[in-house]
Amino acid sequence: MSAQPVASLSHSRVQSRALPFPIAPWLLMAPFFFGVILFTLVPLVSSFQLSTRQTFGPEFSTNVGAGNFKFLASDPLFWTALRNTVVFTLGSVLIQLPLSLLLALALNRPNLRGRTFFRVSLFSPVLVGAVFVGMIFAVIFDKRTGLINRALHAAFGWDIDFPWLEDYVMPSLIIATTWQYVGFNMVYFLAALQNVSAELGEAAMLDGANAWNRFRHVILPAIMPVGTFVVLLSIIGSFQLFELPYILLNGTGGPQNRGLTLVMYLYQTGFQTGDLGYASAIGWVMALILGACAIGHRVVSKRGERA
Repeated sequence: MSAQPVASLSHSRVQSRALPFPIAPWLLMAPFFFGVILFTLVPLVSSFQLSTRQTFGPEFSTNVGAGNFKFLASDPLFWTALRNTVVFTLGSVLIQLPLSLLLALALNRPNLRGRTFFRVSLFSPVLVGAVFVGMIFAVIFDKRTGLINRALHAAFGWDIDFPWLEDYVMPSLIIATTWQYVGFNMVYFLAALQNVSAELGEAAMLDGANAWNRFRHVILPAIMPVGTFVVLLSIIGSFQLFELPYILLNGTGGPQNRGLTLVMYLYQTGFQTGDLGYASAIGWVMALILGACAIGHRVVSKRGERA
């Protein structure tokens, strides 16, 4: 009879000694928060402070407030770099992603022989570094000895001196990145196609729907979440383009800056000219643009879930 009161008394003492909040989870998460603060928040704050200054090398800087951002509005090189980056992004999204989806649809057929070989072959270029891809396509797009010019000359009689890297810099960059990343995006679409209900496709076929209607009303809505994610991933990757044009154009923006991208202009401003403040301002404009794209992706995804 006396055991129950003693047990309840000891239990109340244990509760009275308990801390108001658990320490163990916070101790386990402390390294993560430390890394975020040290490698994310501190650089962000330092970069924003640096964007309000004009620097002349590592030893001298002066406070200009919003002067760097005001100068961006009237800087013709910035607008050239932004225009080139947007054109490259549109080319990558509108050409590369539909091609990736078509390849995924073709390789998703269960009766296709050699599916594994084709999947691995198309995915393997993404394993090659961007610098190596730039070196390969510098040889391919060479004006006289390049593989493309020789093939076009042999097949159609085109001028063997066709200036790919002089007058057609953006198409050259889009072709090179399409070769490298079309298989990478194809894998995302293949994963999405695995989740498409086969019963819905069979029901649509029994109702008389042709291949286009089955794709439009069954497959496309099912893969839309992955599709919007791949679009966002492609936009972010396109705005970070640097290594490929740097190698193809020998560290310059090319003739008349036709291959100058935002990251390349940021690099030239910060590390060649020495104005790290203006380079930080360019970086913050890029961050705002990509943030707006991420918000747009979130809005589109929410609407797709509600639909």
